[in-house]
Amino acid sequence: MAQDGLPNDSHGELDRILTNDSHHVHSFADLWALRQQGETTVISRGEGVHVYDASGNRFLDGIGGLWCVNVGHGRDEIIDAIAAQMRELDYYSTFYNLTHPLASELSQKVTSMAPGSLNHVYFANSGSVANDSAVRILHAYFNRLGKPRKKKILSRIGAYHGSTYLAIAMTTPEYRKGWDSAEELVHHLVCPNAYREADGMNDDEFLDFLAEDMKNAIERIGAENIACFIAEPILGAGGVIVPPDGYHRRTREICSEYDIKYISDEVVTAFGRIGHMFSSQAVFGIEPDIITTAKGLTSGYQPMSATIISDEIFEVLSAQGAMFLHGMTYSGHPACAAAALANIAIMERESIPERVRTTGKIFEQGLRQLEDLDIVGQVRGSHFMMGLEFVRNKQTKALFDEEVKIGGRVAQAAQSRGLIIRPLGNMVVMSPPLVLTQEQIEEMIAVLRDSISAVIEDLKKDGNL
Repeated sequence: MAQDGLPNDSHGELDRILTNDSHHVHSFADLWALRQQGETTVISRGEGVHVYDASGNRFLDGIGGLWCVNVGHGRDEIIDAIAAQMRELDYYSTFYNLTHPLASELSQKVTSMAPGSLNHVYFANSGSVANDSAVRILHAYFNRLGKPRKKKILSRIGAYHGSTYLAIAMTTPEYRKGWDSAEELVHHLVCPNAYREADGMNDDEFLDFLAEDMKNAIERIGAENIACFIAEPILGAGGVIVPPDGYHRRTREICSEYDIKYISDEVVTAFGRIGHMFSSQAVFGIEPDIITTAKGLTSGYQPMSATIISDEIFEVLSAQGAMFLHGMTYSGHPACAAAALANIAIMERESIPERVRTTGKIFEQGLRQLEDLDIVGQVRGSHFMMGLEFVRNKQTKALFDEEVKIGGRVAQAAQSRGLIIRPLGNMVVMSPPLVLTQEQIEEMIAVLRDSISAVIEDLKKDGNL
């Protein structure tokens, strides 16, 4: 075997992989371009904060797989726990009165870390399903309380809550052009993005504006028709947007006033990414009715999500004479539960969330220094959840034309220099493993600076700057 994990005739093996990959439908991809060009990067191995392609090239994993490889690649503790569990019990259902030891243990562990009265958890296999489950649970909850009209959902422009039929409806409309969804259930509030939406308002004025927008929507739709408000503590794939201070406390108060349940979508922010196992209470000062999470729960080693609900909701769901008619074949899968428990054990033993409070700030502050570059309009985010927005003119905040594909150009320049980052339209996003050292952080930022500088020179040559 070659060092990169492919056979020594790696060129032949790579050709075989790419031929086979023509049958693979990629997520969020330009499928036409893939058909025409076949420009696919084959990642074949991971170790620590690095991944390797099929040709043996090494890359800093600037996106942590996809917001998720929190403890880094190749952790034997998780791999061994999965293998041991598969030998003991490969799979069993958690339907009806059935369970298995690790589903029970993980339930206790997750709820013990969640804030306040969030003491019950439903497991699934993705953040999308976790969010769908949260809404289905609340619809059933209000039905059982004799309030069957409470079905509508408040979300936000800029939100990302998943890609299933309901979750994509709760996601910002930008992600479903040409696709259908359950959009009749969802109303989108103003995005809490001060850079684009504040329009000269100070922070307090902007917060008041956002609160008023929410109240106006509730009055217009009717609180008797609204089941919930769903909000990422920091908006992720919709632009890495940190709302103004006090936003979540204010919106939580409004929801409580109008008998609207609050879902905190911590699919990205939980399990250390911004310095705590859960951020809703520890960082933003609220106790939601439901927390959803996935990604960092297993650090991506197995597909698993959790919908964590309050005692009050569970009491209604578990009342006599009512069935809980919701379930997935792989809910609480033994191998996934083993991965999650081993992953959490690593985080606790190595104090990873606590370390992130220091190293994440170093990363954040280092990236903010890139705002001195001509096209970097704003660097925003928190700790190891960061985004850079590119503009053609810093004074007017004017964006590049779509055909320039500025985010993609910067991402390609970075990848050619050994750093994988994620392009999102006029942005790039970074969400690396949480175990980065200061030296690796400095290397990542230096590569990104060099990449952006190279793109700036190309833009000048092309007449786009």
